[in-house]
Amino acid sequence: MAGLSDTYENRVLDWLTNTGTPTRPAGPWLALYTATPTDSTAGTEVANANGYARTAFTAAAAAGGATSNSATITFPTATGAWGTITHWAQVDSATHGAGNIVIYGAFTASKTIAASDVFEILAGELDYTAD
Repeated sequence: MAGLSDTYENRVLDWLTNTGTPTRPAGPWLALYTATPTDSTAGTEVANANGYARTAFTAAAAAGGATSNSATITFPTATGAWGTITHWAQVDSATHGAGNIVIYGAFTASKTIAASDVFEILAGELDYTAD
């Protein structure tokens, strides 16, 4: 299940109640985590080393309160260990350690990334739902 960050929950509420005019988040970029992000904390993003970089992606237009990535998301080839990937977050900055988490969630299964591994999320596998 995905969760909207406190920052973006407030922006949506301001927009819905016409008390603010938030701008859309930049990106989107996907960040990978080895510890759980939450509504108000960043979690532990993969270290800014060994070839890791936040990766841009595209999403399909929402329908029925849901959307997903419209193309495969391919991260750079690891040049060293990244650790065990357990969570993801859409972020509003391509720069490691900068910006805000927009929305986050857990992967169904964790994946340990070693040198020469390529982490991919196939089209339609990164699901967002709103209810």
